[in-house]
Amino acid sequence: MSSDPSHTPGDTKPEISVARLTSLSGPDLHELCDATDAAILDGGGFGWLSPPPRHVMEAYWKGVLLVPGRELIVARLDGTVAGSAQLWRPPKNNEAQAYTGQLTTFFVAPWARGHGLARMLVEAVEAAASDAGLRALNLDVRETQHRAIAVYEQLGYQCWGRHPRYAWIDGRWHTGYYFAKDLGENGQGAKRSA
Repeated sequence: MSSDPSHTPGDTKPEISVARLTSLSGPDLHELCDATDAAILDGGGFGWLSPPPRHVMEAYWKGVLLVPGRELIVARLDGTVAGSAQLWRPPKNNEAQAYTGQLTTFFVAPWARGHGLARMLVEAVEAAASDAGLRALNLDVRETQHRAIAVYEQLGYQCWGRHPRYAWIDGRWHTGYYFAKDLGENGQGAKRSA
């Protein structure tokens, strides 16, 4: 996206939404790549330290939709993709963790922050997890992701551990934190989908 969709006082309230994406149509892929690039340049980006070439980014997002057990949820600000999160469910042969999921690749582009999209994305992943019969969500996050950590804590995630050599950035180690949230017994007896 070439322009900043920020609103000044007096403007109408922006339209915000989150939804599961099962295909990339229209401008979705371009917007998702642009939002990801912006998040990476701002210090986020789920592992990338600088934006990869566009064809690599596009291949990544196309691939996400092909992976069994992954659900891609995107946030939109005034109709433009502005962030995403993924729910990862364990494969069917992992019976011991059949009721746990992973919240991963969570970000909101800097130009779309301050509208509640981060909270909406996490809550949408939780809803998808509950719908799939999962009872717990796990996640890990780098210490530098202060806003993400605050969102997780506000939504009841508990930090259960830390890894002092989680990520190597700018010539030094950064700590990672591990969080979990009990989603309750809603998944008991629920049939898991593929």
